[in-house]
Amino acid sequence: MAKKAMIEREKKRERMVAKYAAKRAALKEIVNDESKPMEERFRASLKLAKLPRNSSAVRLHNRCQLSGRPHAYYRKLKVSRIAMRDLGSIGQIPGLVKSSW
Repeated sequence: MAKKAMIEREKKRERMVAKYAAKRAALKEIVNDESKPMEERFRASLKLAKLPRNSSAVRLHNRCQLSGRPHAYYRKLKVSRIAMRDLGSIGQIPGLVKSSW
């Protein structure tokens, strides 16, 4: 099980990304628009830099919904390989058959 602080930090980042997504997209559009004057683009890039770091989507990391494990994450199921194995063993994942011999 991951530390509670790490799980909470990731949830906080998700909330910040959602909160600032529209503002970041608008500023990035201004910065990348070649037809705008250089001063306006520079001001937009400064405003973009002033936004909180954790509001960037790049800082998000996939974690297992059950255990908080950051590695061996299956995106389709949103769980780690260990949680997937446990769920498959008890028949909670449709179509998954855990092999045993």
